[in-house]
Amino acid sequence: MDYSIGEFSKLIGISSFTLRYYEKEELIAPQHKKNGRRVYSEDDISWIEFIKRLKDTGMPIKEIKKYAKLRAMGKTTMNERMEMLIKHRLALKEEIEKLQEHLMKLDGKIDFYKREIDKEKNN
Repeated sequence: MDYSIGEFSKLIGISSFTLRYYEKEELIAPQHKKNGRRVYSEDDISWIEFIKRLKDTGMPIKEIKKYAKLRAMGKTTMNERMEMLIKHRLALKEEIEKLQEHLMKLDGKIDFYKREIDKEKNN
C-alpha cells in the first residue's frame, strides 16, 4: 500500500516537516509520483521505525545518515552496517550500566532517608 506524506505522517507519528527533513538529510528516499508528490510504502514504515529506534538509543544523526547511505548501497555494505550496530550496542550497554549505577545510588539515598524518617517517627 502507498501512503501520501500526510497519511504516512499520521501512521508513524512523525510530522510531515520531519519527514521532509529526513529526506533532505538523505535518511529516507520515498518514491515520487509523476506529479512530484512523495509516496511512502510499507518498507518505509519499518525503515522509519528503525531510524526512530536508533535516535531513541542515542545514535547521532550523523551516524544514522552514514548508516542510511550504506543501506542504500545494498548488500555489499552489510558488514560495515553490522559493525556500526555492534559499536552502537556497546555504547548503549555502557550507558545502561552507568544509568543502573546512578539508579542504585539514588535507591541507596532514598533508603537512607526512609530509615532516618522512620527513626524520627519512632522517637
